[in-house]
Amino acid sequence: MASVKDKVVIVTGASQGMGESHVRMLAAAGAKVIAGDLNDVRGKEIAAELGDSVRYVHLDVVNPGDWRHAASVALEAFGAIDVLVNNAAISGFSSIENATVEEFRRTMDINVLGVFNGIQAVATAMVAAKRGSIINISSISGMKGSNHLHAYTASKWAVRGLTKSVALDLGKYGIRVNSIHPGQILTPAAEALGIEFPTGHVALGRAGLPEEISELVLYLASDSSRFSTGSEFVADGGEMAGLPQTLV
Repeated sequence: MASVKDKVVIVTGASQGMGESHVRMLAAAGAKVIAGDLNDVRGKEIAAELGDSVRYVHLDVVNPGDWRHAASVALEAFGAIDVLVNNAAISGFSSIENATVEEFRRTMDINVLGVFNGIQAVATAMVAAKRGSIINISSISGMKGSNHLHAYTASKWAVRGLTKSVALDLGKYGIRVNSIHPGQILTPAAEALGIEFPTGHVALGRAGLPEEISELVLYLASDSSRFSTGSEFVADGGEMAGLPQTLV
């Protein structure tokens, strides 16, 4: 059984969507959680609701100083950093002819540099402890092309590659580094906007729920996944399996 009891976890993008779901599930399973985000009001509300096992920190993932602060809070409050969940990311739709350099750079900064900064911020503590699990949330867009999502797609491929290279560096210290590749996930924000995902090409015929990704985070955070590193964990309802065909 996957257990994260008393593990100390840093989660980014923790004030909404999948990030909030990860925080709630990890805390419910007995982990100590540092919840980082830019939405301070919502982040503090979540931490207050969940009690002493959760600390909220203001965390701009592009800012190394914010990362140092998050790591120091984890060490001072709970004495360790066992798990990092690099969840924060942005996306945006545009055709290649209308995409801007500024948009591309901002997406790469948050989605890739933010992951790099997070790994660097926790590496020293994990190496000293000779243990750790780093979980990078990529996407199935990091395994295939996605039209009108050029910056996002490039960033998620980069996260996939960074995961593998860091896994090779840190494996000798007992630190595991894996990526999760969600498909279409129906977050509260998507529901509020009335977004309906096309599901005709998804084997299970539906979008996923945030908690279905959080359960995979829980597994990778736990020692049950102790022989998995440099790997890709896909949770997409079968979207990557291929296009269904009707045989006559």
